[in-house]
Amino acid sequence: MDFHYNNEQFADGRLDFHRFVLLVTHRFSDRIRFVGELEVEHAFVEGLEQSGEVELEQAYVDFLFSRSFNIRAGMLLLPIGIINQRHEPPTYYGVERPFFDTFIIPTTWFEAGAGVHGELGGGWRYQAYVAAPLNAAKFNADDGIREGRQKGSEANASRLATTGRLEYVGIRGLTAGASFFVGDSGFEFRPRFDVPVKLFDLDARYSRDRLELRGAFGYISVQNAGELNDSAFRLSGVNPNVASGMLGNYLEAGYRFFSSRRLGEVGAFVRHEVFDTQYRMPAGYLPLNEFNRQAWVVGATYWPDPDIALKVDYVVQRNRSTTLASPNSFNVGLGWWF
Repeated sequence: MDFHYNNEQFADGRLDFHRFVLLVTHRFSDRIRFVGELEVEHAFVEGLEQSGEVELEQAYVDFLFSRSFNIRAGMLLLPIGIINQRHEPPTYYGVERPFFDTFIIPTTWFEAGAGVHGELGGGWRYQAYVAAPLNAAKFNADDGIREGRQKGSEANASRLATTGRLEYVGIRGLTAGASFFVGDSGFEFRPRFDVPVKLFDLDARYSRDRLELRGAFGYISVQNAGELNDSAFRLSGVNPNVASGMLGNYLEAGYRFFSSRRLGEVGAFVRHEVFDTQYRMPAGYLPLNEFNRQAWVVGATYWPDPDIALKVDYVVQRNRSTTLASPNSFNVGLGWWF
């Protein structure tokens, strides 16, 4: 559950019951299990309106053969980055998820697919899947590839995408990973042409005693972005100004300065982010400076229980535009899971 108060600069404050998630699991046997996750966003859903969503974020069956090799099929959270598969509120600092995990990695990113996962020994583990691709007709300058997620809803699968992750956990307190997504996304255009999308991510988490460090770097390549923009303009009359390259990164440091078995824990953090959805443009297109953004986020979290988090933070945003400012914001959140 995620409950937020957001007070954004130049706007009125908002209270939002952002997410309510039901997790359902079942073991058919020692070697076959089901995992499901049904989410309601923004408290209710109204037909034909931009008011809330109901999403089936996970619904897969695991066939567990050994520690080194298992098969998974159904609705999957793609194994990309730190947050996408571990997005429960008590597991990360900040009221909202990092901007990196919104504008570069489009969390929460789930698709219908199938693949394998397991442990390789020596601290290495892996995941590899085929899944439905993105829809390039939905890309735009502000959100990058985010709106192109098909979310397993009658998804076009004429050419399946591939995605995977390799993680190393062989050093105490360290989890380091590399992720990728590769797929052709131009299926909606007529005449059809290829729009290959490639996403690569490197990330690491380290915790020792009360210190917690995180960092991530991601890059997205969209081939034939110029032809994509021309075709989208002919379809809708609006040029989406999609970039051929998008880049983001962040560094975060947190410290739990108070810990009590009876009263819980308190931690503070600072995070710096860069997220540029116009990093590289196709020939004949100029970048829009308002989408070359960075942010400083500072705040604190109180955990009265390890599964409950009360959060507060302040966000300072900047961009390269001289006319359009990115808004700062003050945020308070309450979240839990069990």
